[in-house]
Amino acid sequence: MAHERTGAVTLGGSPVTLIGPELRVGDKAPDFALLTNDRRKAHLTDYKNKTCIITTVPSLDTGVCDLQTRLLNEEASKMGDDVAVLAISADLPFAQARWCKESNVEAITILSDHFDLSFGTAYGTYMKEKRLECRAVFVINQEGTIKYVEYVPEVTDHADYESALQVAKEVINKAGAAK
Repeated sequence: MAHERTGAVTLGGSPVTLIGPELRVGDKAPDFALLTNDRRKAHLTDYKNKTCIITTVPSLDTGVCDLQTRLLNEEASKMGDDVAVLAISADLPFAQARWCKESNVEAITILSDHFDLSFGTAYGTYMKEKRLECRAVFVINQEGTIKYVEYVPEVTDHADYESALQVAKEVINKAGAAK
């Protein structure tokens, strides 16, 4: 049975229960099995040797989630091939594909956790009462270590994108200097 964290975040002011661990900076990033928009499996290991910025949203079809994903898409378009930006929701892959087409989002990878909430339970972002992801941001370095984590306290609020992107840039620069 996965760990439950009651009241870890709120949704519309009401406490919700998150399933899974509260990950911290320095933790090894857990693997996951998600679905791409064309229903192929995707795992963290598919992005080995890349810096990963991972964002979770309840649904791409909400205003804050839409804006968050578009903003990260714009930032991703400025980053090199050594960076993968992943946006994860429990939306069906078909809905994600439609949203990507309508939104002209192509620089990031949109992944679905709908099937078994593999990501949500491994990263502690699964909201039990809603069967959705809470809003969170993770930055993972090329060695698979978490360098930034934010579980947004009120799911309808925006994440601290600036801080996440600053840490990502530092991780990217450090990886580049090590080459």
